Amino acid sequence: MSKYIELTNDNFEAITNNGISLVDFWAPWCGPCRMIAPVIDELAVDFDGKANICKVNTDEQQDLAVKFGVRSIPTIIFMKDGEKVDEQIGASSKEALADKINSLL
Repeated sequence: MSKYIELTNDNFEAITNNGISLVDFWAPWCGPCRMIAPVIDELAVDFDGKANICKVNTDEQQDLAVKFGVRSIPTIIFMKDGEKVDEQIGASSKEALADKINSLL
């Protein structure tokens, strides 16, 4: 079973520079973040080998949150070859997130 990729300042560019990446900015104390966590886990399995499904803990990686202008969590950023192409703020359904990833593939 595949698992999401935990992003840090050290590995962010290396992971997101190639292909499609979904990046979930979250924090452990955030209720809506915990609510969509199982969805992120399922997407990591569904898109294994096709897209990078990633998470950024905003408590631990504040520099990344600032870099991408994250003011509210959860914020989900969609990236293609290192460039931000879309963003969604707030919890969302698995179907909506999967549809967005598929549209970028």
